[in-house]
This record gives sequence, structure tokens and C-alpha cells, in this order.
Amino acid sequence: MAALTLFAGAAGNAAAADPQLRRTPIPNSNFPISVAVTVPAGAETIYFSGVLPDVGDPAAPKGTPAAYGNTQAQTHSVLRKLQAALAAEGLAFGDVAQLRVFLVGDPQLDNKLDFNGLNAAFGQYFGTAAQPGKPARTAVQVAALPAPGALVEIDLVAVRTKTRQ
Repeated sequence: MAALTLFAGAAGNAAAADPQLRRTPIPNSNFPISVAVTVPAGAETIYFSGVLPDVGDPAAPKGTPAAYGNTQAQTHSVLRKLQAALAAEGLAFGDVAQLRVFLVGDPQLDNKLDFNGLNAAFGQYFGTAAQPGKPARTAVQVAALPAPGALVEIDLVAVRTKTRQ
């Protein structure tokens, strides 16, 4: 299994949802992630289990990427589910310190990873005007995921600081 770690950030350190999380960007980068996120002492750390995408096309053959969509569509599905899980804990994407992304090669791309699709979806949730916080992120290539046809699974670590309790 090949492991790929992607680090990136923006030239400026945009304010997070909670200013107590300190985010360290990589200069001259447009990726919506940080190199490091420093969590303040006394903060509560919440670990979220990996989330798989929902089936996007029930008419497609079961257990195929066509049923779930491409990497970009699957990333959107997973991030929407994680957004709901965060909200259930009284948190938001601005409270996310780290994400781990597990990717399967897309059969439509000769089993290559679709980082462009991943980043296109990711950039709509992190590093935006509405949500400027950029978490640390690691992406790892895996041979398969528990749901046949799924190309993306993401878990995350969020932080509830004293000002959010």
C-alpha cells in the first residue's frame, strides 16, 4: 500500500471558526489545508470514525464506483455526512484539526487516484470565505474500502475549545 501525504495551505493564515486553534499554512499554496494545527491546552478532542459515501445512483450496478459517483462526488457525499456528524456534536468544519482521507484508484482513470477531484470537492468546504479554517490532512491510497465501489473514506479529529463549551 503506497502512502501519500499532501500538505498545503494558503499564503495567509486565515482565521478559523475559533481563534484558539492556530493553523500553520504553507506559503504560496492554494490548497485548502494547513501543514499543522495547534490545539490549545484544555481543549476537548473529538475523534470521528471513518465515513463512506452514500450511493448516488441506485440504478447503477451495485458495488461499483458508478453507483457512488466519481471521487469528487464521493468526497462531497462524505463531507456532507461529516458536516452533519459535527453539527450533532455542536461543532462545524472550522473546529476540525485533522482529516485522514483513504482513497482507492478510480477504474475510470486506469486505477489512478483522482486528487484533482478530491481537492475540487475539499476546496468547497475548507479555506472558503464562509469557512476559512484549514485543517491538516493526510491522504493514503488503499486497495479497497469496506463498501465495494467506494473510492473515498474520511475520518477526522475536531476540537472543542473553552470558548465553544
